[in-house]
Amino acid sequence: MHPGYTPRVESWAYGPTPALDGADFSIHPGEVVAVMGPSGSGKSTLLHCLAGIIRPDSGTVRYATHPLSDLSDARRSALRRTDFGFVFQFGQLVPELTCLENVALPLRLNGTRRKPAERQARDWLERLEVADVAAKRPGEVSGGQGQRVAVARALAPRPRVVFADEPTGALDSLNGERVMGLLSDAARATSAAVVLVTHEARVAAYADREVVVRDGVAREMAGAA
Repeated sequence: MHPGYTPRVESWAYGPTPALDGADFSIHPGEVVAVMGPSGSGKSTLLHCLAGIIRPDSGTVRYATHPLSDLSDARRSALRRTDFGFVFQFGQLVPELTCLENVALPLRLNGTRRKPAERQARDWLERLEVADVAAKRPGEVSGGQGQRVAVARALAPRPRVVFADEPTGALDSLNGERVMGLLSDAARATSAAVVLVTHEARVAAYADREVVVRDGVAREMAGAA
C-alpha cells in the first residue's frame, strides 16, 4: 500500500500578505481529491506546499510519516522525481522531443534504459488512447492529445501522488472530460493519489472528495468521506 499524505499547512505568506492560512486534511492512496476555489484563492499555493516545492511558514506536510520540511532541497527534488507526478494546464511537454520520448523522459531520468523506458511509454500512450501520436512532436498534435500525452508522462513512472494543476483549463468541455476520465481511472488502477486543482465543478465531479480554498483558508466540504 502506498503511503498517504497528512498535510496540516497552517500558513504561507508572500511578503507581508498571507497566501494560505489553514489547511488540515488527509489524502489516501487511490483517492482523487479536488482542491476548488476562485482564481487567487490559494489553490496553487496549497498544491505547491503539498508537493514540497515551497515550505509552509508553519504547519507540517507529512508524506509516508516524514515531514517534507525536514528534508533537504536535494531530497525533496528527488522525491518529486521518483514519487510524484505532475500535470500542468498547458502540458509543458518538451517541444524538441517526440510524444513517445516525452513520456519516456521521467523513466530515463530515474535510470531506466532507453528501450524498456520506451516500451513502458508506449504502453501508457495506448492506455491514454494516443498511441497514434507517438512519433509526433507536441506542436503537431491537438490540445486534447497533448494533454493526454502529459498525463501519460506523469503516470509512466508509477508515482504515488499525482499533482494536477488545472489540467483541463486549456481544453474544451469534451476533451476536458475525456482527459479527466482517463486520468482518474488510470490513477485509481495504480493506487496513485491525485490532488486536482480546479475551479470547475464538472472537473471536480471526478473526485472522491473536495477541499474548497477561499481567501487562503482550505476547508473540506461537509459530507466528505
